[in-house]
Amino acid sequence: MESLDDVIDAMIADRVIHRHRRKWLIAIGIVVVLAVVIFFTGGWKEKKGRTVDTVDAPVTLEAGRFEIGVSDAKIIRTPKTEYSPAKARLEVALQLKNIDEEEHTSARFGSDMLRWVIPGKEPVKPKYNVKCKNTDAGAVIVYGLPAEACVVTFDTSPNFKTDKVEIGVLKESYRSASGLLGATEKPYWQGEEAVAVVRVPTKIETETEE
Repeated sequence: MESLDDVIDAMIADRVIHRHRRKWLIAIGIVVVLAVVIFFTGGWKEKKGRTVDTVDAPVTLEAGRFEIGVSDAKIIRTPKTEYSPAKARLEVALQLKNIDEEEHTSARFGSDMLRWVIPGKEPVKPKYNVKCKNTDAGAVIVYGLPAEACVVTFDTSPNFKTDKVEIGVLKESYRSASGLLGATEKPYWQGEEAVAVVRVPTKIETETEE
């Protein structure tokens, strides 16, 4: 027959085991919850950031043979009519200056030098040529003149809205070809590489078709 001391010791041991069992169950529960969170947020995979700086507009950047100012943007909506569906476009205001110290010549600023950066998607190219002086002929920027006011346009969905967009700016480099297969060694403006991503404040406007 067990003594009173043995019974007391057994009760104490049972309580200790029960207390630790509860702690282990809590710990296991936390591990399970963390595993579920990690699984649904992309696992342990490293999320790599962009390799260029992100800056806020208004800002002016040196980009190869051009100086590019980015000031503001607007989403322009056109309501649905009896004859046409609703539509919208994103217009970003630019100030372009030719700073080509290598060739000192006028040059067309191509729309390929800009991208609309949308998280989780491929960067979007402009829908049309960059427009200056209200012309669709493209932006020919004369060397040595002051910055010229221009605009770049991107297509977007009729209901799209945001108070800020990100515009990627690229540049060309002045360098020679590789020299292979008889290629000239004379340097020229070529290639495209990222300079920066500009966060641009955005407003929404409505226009009607004439």
